[in-house]
Formats: sequence, structure tokens, C-alpha cells
Amino acid sequence: MAGVSKVVDVDELLPQLCNEFDQHFGKRPEVAGCAPGRVNLIGEHTDYNDGFVFPMALSMVTVLVGCRTDSGVCKVVTTAEGVDEPKVVEFALPTGDRPLQPGKPAWSNYVKGVVQNYKGKVSSFNALIGTTVPLGGGVSSSASLEVATYTFLEQLDKSGKTVSLKEKALACQKAENDFPKMPCGIMDQFISVMGKKDHALLIDCRSMESKLVGLTDPNIVVLVTNSNVKHKLTGSEYPLRRKQCYKAAKVLGKNSLRDATMDELQSHQNKLDDETFRRARHVISEIARTTDAADALARSDFSTFGKLMVQSHNSLCIDFEVSSIELDELVELAMSCEGVYGSRMTGGGFGGCTVTLLKKDAVESTVQHVQANYSGKATFYVCAASDGARSLQL
Repeated sequence: MAGVSKVVDVDELLPQLCNEFDQHFGKRPEVAGCAPGRVNLIGEHTDYNDGFVFPMALSMVTVLVGCRTDSGVCKVVTTAEGVDEPKVVEFALPTGDRPLQPGKPAWSNYVKGVVQNYKGKVSSFNALIGTTVPLGGGVSSSASLEVATYTFLEQLDKSGKTVSLKEKALACQKAENDFPKMPCGIMDQFISVMGKKDHALLIDCRSMESKLVGLTDPNIVVLVTNSNVKHKLTGSEYPLRRKQCYKAAKVLGKNSLRDATMDELQSHQNKLDDETFRRARHVISEIARTTDAADALARSDFSTFGKLMVQSHNSLCIDFEVSSIELDELVELAMSCEGVYGSRMTGGGFGGCTVTLLKKDAVESTVQHVQANYSGKATFYVCAASDGARSLQL
């Protein structure tokens, strides 16, 4: 399809990585772990407020290939474009009195964090990383790397110990909290672990229960548009939003904004500064939109789903202030096209991607319209809901 980027299939990526591993390490890899990125259809900045999120796993994946060693040293090579140098790191296995510590290069912290938080027995290893997930695009390349690393370690683990999918996702979340120091919620790791083909996943971030919702109509597709403005959430903005949400919940006398109603927020408006009030207004309204959207998708009510997507984007732009000029532009351009139900920024914000729900036969004209009028250079992916983490046969 003209203008739409082809996602390299896992079956095509895997042989390339095996050959590159052979070049680096002088032997063929023995095991491989794979985990997808994700696109969140709706429910942004609700996860750390005990709310609901509604992502789907993508066919874009991170893969680790490698083998056990007896050296006591882990050696990892990344082939990912755009990461900081060096692209090869070595570190000793963690011990009780010598845990791993974050450091440089930044990309290695996602791997080291998972090794440190792995629930089974870790052996030393050689590994090579490859990915088709756009870095900094708001489609969770970080969780994809974490979950792929955990899945890879599971293949090496001969102890026989297994953990639940929930425990696996939580270990990967802790890795991101502790090593890259990103205070993310549970969504990205959960969907990367638990995604299912042809389904989105409604996740209750309080109970950590989830419900699959079918996304199977062959005439409806999801278009992910990368603004190619990289987002960076490790600065002050993301932690600030969290603090504002927690402050609002405290003023309202709630454990989290999940428990608050819009009426309660309005009645406490004079006790909150305008910015904090608007942050809370986004979260409370977004939690309601997310469950409404899941219900609409279950009914194949794409029109309602699309309207909720646009409301979500406007709220993220005006109340939560995490959109950008480029994301707003992409949403506006998409919504001006016939056959588009809804569009919104996805991910943490400040750049990255938009997600658009539209008719399959409207994709080409929509892409052409956005390409012709977008002030930057966008990249487009038609995405199907895909499976979560898995081992790969070599």
C-alpha cells in the first residue's frame, strides 16, 4: 500500500539476527525471546491512577537471540538504530552483595534491570538484540525490550521455576522503575506479556485483572502514525504529572483518582490550583472514556469509539498538556478524511505517535492526505492486534 511502511516480519528478522550473532560471537544462538510493542487505543495517564487502559499488542517486536555461557559475565549487543553508544556492554552476574547498578549506555539499563529483577535462576549469557519497534515513538519500545529480555532469560533458565504472567509483567515494570528510573504504570509490560491476536486488552490497573475485547472486523484497521518527533519521558514532565494527580487525590480524600467523580472534583475546585484541577479532570474523564470505549468496541460501534478517541486527545492536549504541535496536526489531518472514525495521540506524549481507527478502504487516501499536508515527515503503519511475548524456535 502506497505510503505505508512494511513491518519486518519476525520470520524475516530472526535469521538476520542469528547471522549477526554468529558474526559477533562465533557460534549460532541457542534460544530466542520475543515481545511486542503496543499501541494504546485509549486510556492515557490512567494506569498510575489505578484506572483502566485499553491497549493492543503490535506486530512490531523486540527479539533477543543468544546462549548460556559459563564465564559469569553477560555480554549484550544491540543492533537497534538510534541508541546511545556503545552498542556492546558487559556486566557481571548480580549477587546478593553486588547487585547490578544503572549506568551508561542508557539502553543497557532496560536489560540490566530485568536481569536484576528476574524471578528464576540467571546464568551468564551472550545475547544480541534486534527490534522493529520505533524507538521513542510512544509504542513502548522499552517494555518490548524488557519483556523480550525476561522471555529470553526464561529460555536459559534450567531451574524449572515458573512465574505467572502477572509476576513477569510486574518484574519488568520494576526493572524500568529501578534502572532507567522511569516511574511507569503497569500497562506497557502487561500488554507486551499478555497480548492476544485479534484482540485489545482492557486492563484494570488496580485489580490487575484484564478482559480481551475482539478487534476482528476485516473492514476496520488501526493506523499508527509516527510523528518522528521522539518523546522523552525521563525528564521532569512525567513525574510532575504523577505528583499533580496524587496531590489532587489527596485533596479529594481519595486513595487515587480512580475513586473520584467529576462532581467531587468540581466541589473541591477552590482547593486546587488550576493546573492540578485540569490534570485531575483529564484522568477522571479518561477513565470513564476508556470503559465506555471498550463497551463500544465490543458492540462494533466504531462511531462511538472514534468520538471517544477524539475526546481523549483533546483532554490530553488541553487538560493534561502532553500533546505537541505535531501530534495535534496529525490528528486534525486524519479527522478531516472520509472513512476515519477517530484519532488521538498515544503513549506518554511530547512527541511519538498517533493512533487512528478507520475503514480499511480509507487508508490509502488518508495516508496521502496526511503526507501531503503534515509539516514534518511521518511514518505510517497499518497494525493488527498481535500476540504477546513468546519464545521462538531456532
